[in-house]
Amino acid sequence: MAWSLFEVFGVEMEYMIVDRETLDVRAVADRLLEAAAGRVTEEFEAGALTWCNELAAHVIELKTTEPVRDLHGLGAVFRADIARIEALLEPMGCRLLPTAMHPWMDPHTEMRLWPYGYGEIYQAFDRIFDCRGHGWANLQSTHLNLPFADDREFGILHAAVRAALPLLPAVAASSPFMDGADTGILDNRLAVYRTNAARIPSVTGRVIPEPVFTEAGYRKEILGRMYEDIAPLDPAGVLQDEWLNARGAIARFDRGSIEIRVLDLQETPEADVGILHQVVALVKRLAARAEEAARLPQDVLVRTYEEAVRLGPGAVVADGAYLELLGLPTTAPAPLGAVWRHLYAPSGDRPADTAFERILDRGPVAARLRRAAAARPDRAGLRALYRRLADNPDSV
Repeated sequence: MAWSLFEVFGVEMEYMIVDRETLDVRAVADRLLEAAAGRVTEEFEAGALTWCNELAAHVIELKTTEPVRDLHGLGAVFRADIARIEALLEPMGCRLLPTAMHPWMDPHTEMRLWPYGYGEIYQAFDRIFDCRGHGWANLQSTHLNLPFADDREFGILHAAVRAALPLLPAVAASSPFMDGADTGILDNRLAVYRTNAARIPSVTGRVIPEPVFTEAGYRKEILGRMYEDIAPLDPAGVLQDEWLNARGAIARFDRGSIEIRVLDLQETPEADVGILHQVVALVKRLAARAEEAARLPQDVLVRTYEEAVRLGPGAVVADGAYLELLGLPTTAPAPLGAVWRHLYAPSGDRPADTAFERILDRGPVAARLRRAAAARPDRAGLRALYRRLADNPDSV
């Protein structure tokens, strides 16, 4: 069925599985899914949500089994399944850990590829790109899928999504630590994501998608170029599919949707859903002025996005046309924290709104984690901080 703009939503959240005591990553997603389904499988339909694995064996993904018409209450749905998963993991001495990057994982020694379904695809990715880096092995995100019914709606949605992407790290950054250190970047997941396919630059592009607003143009300028560039390294054509595209939002013509990928996983599902409510409202706002959004220069969007990855709410929108599109004065640059306070409109989903208001008041969880950590956090300090976050998210 072809859904029209904003009629339904698809949501995916990825969690890392860790040891209950040490919080080191544990590659037991196969055992978890076997405990749930009674057999080894890459996917288990648990009701409203489906549990599955992609690529890294220490990651479990929860996704809406069918598109949902409303995001209200979805945080509680994810929370209930997280509790079910935690119960299955407890006898294995494991638990789930939120946020987008494990703060001290060594991907070169701890990465384990999922060896079951889709193994040929994952092996091809590993052979070409080497999945032992952080950009493949250590990144947990929340994805939002938005539908389009035809080529006209695709053009509107793609223009709106491109203009929204640079603003999202300012509220969603949750990955301030990598390799056991504060790197000075608020969203390390997105910093490493940008370089994970550097061997074939057209796979990721500049993360912000190119200004292409028709399916034919997209297939030629984005998908076709990727397929051509990777062909010498992928002679069997294993990776010649839309999901090869690693931009911050990708068109899925096979299911009539655009998937937004630049959102870090949050400390609670309510916080994730709170952000999703505001992302949908922002994209709707921009879709109403899609022609103007489509004219924003690529360099402006990329520059704003890259600054937001580093600085979060401290990054600025400086371009006059961009400021005007967002309904802000064009006389001075606007910090993204102020931009989001201007854009915020309560959704009526109280737990989600409360979580988002916390972001507005105290910054994204990456900034809160940084403030809570010592100036030079050691392994013991990070372990205590992330245990506190997992046990009592409101304390951070």
